[in-house]
Amino acid sequence: MIIGASSFAGTLPELEPEVESIELYIPKLEVYEGTTLIKSRVCKLKETLSSYDLSTSIHAPYFSDAPNYPRELVVDTAGLNDTTEKLMKESIMIADALGSGMVVIHPGRINGNKERAFENMVSGLSRLSKFAEDANVTLGLENKEGTDPNNLCISATELITAIEEISSSNLRATFDIGHANLTCNGNQVKLREFARELRNHVEHVHIHDNQGFLTEKFRGDLHGAPGTGVIDFSVLKELRFNGVYNLEVFSIEDVKVGKKMLLGL
Repeated sequence: MIIGASSFAGTLPELEPEVESIELYIPKLEVYEGTTLIKSRVCKLKETLSSYDLSTSIHAPYFSDAPNYPRELVVDTAGLNDTTEKLMKESIMIADALGSGMVVIHPGRINGNKERAFENMVSGLSRLSKFAEDANVTLGLENKEGTDPNNLCISATELITAIEEISSSNLRATFDIGHANLTCNGNQVKLREFARELRNHVEHVHIHDNQGFLTEKFRGDLHGAPGTGVIDFSVLKELRFNGVYNLEVFSIEDVKVGKKMLLGL
């Protein structure tokens, strides 16, 4: 097991003593001016990272209607256009430049007809997967929370269907246990079944906690430290996975709590 954390949990000096890997969250890396990638900032980031003993992954831009998410970096993978496809390919290029082997991507949104949205997502992700193959980068398609009815790939079955239809060795799954818990309505038996169904496709894992039901704030997707919600994290054993378990939480204190939990499994 490799324990990691998202870059929004703390600074590099704070995170290095606690984790072995860091997931670099593109919307907060300040490498963009609008939709223009500032390559000199990527070079500076690479230089900064070289002084730390940390592996990295990349979290690509995605769809969000949160007020603090930059509008210019909103991406719906079921409706890619020239600008948003460029943004996604640039995340792959950044991963290549930084020596990151993994780029986490979100599935698309249902805007009208679900079947058409799914087909459009598969078409777009097929192009991105080919681009990732050429860069020797793996894409980790993340399961999303079922508390938002407009999300594609809320179930393990639909996520696997997308991956198998695209049929690229460079497209795998990011298992997000917090999102799966919301999809399973906090039912830990169903959550265990979800993990068991997905395990042969998993390349990356996101760790955070919630109450398992819809709330006004973030549709229940609270990204709490393990122990603040209802998740039984022994479910992770069902994955039989020895790669990166990334703590997708908001503070260094939550990272420490999560690290203790993971080491105790």
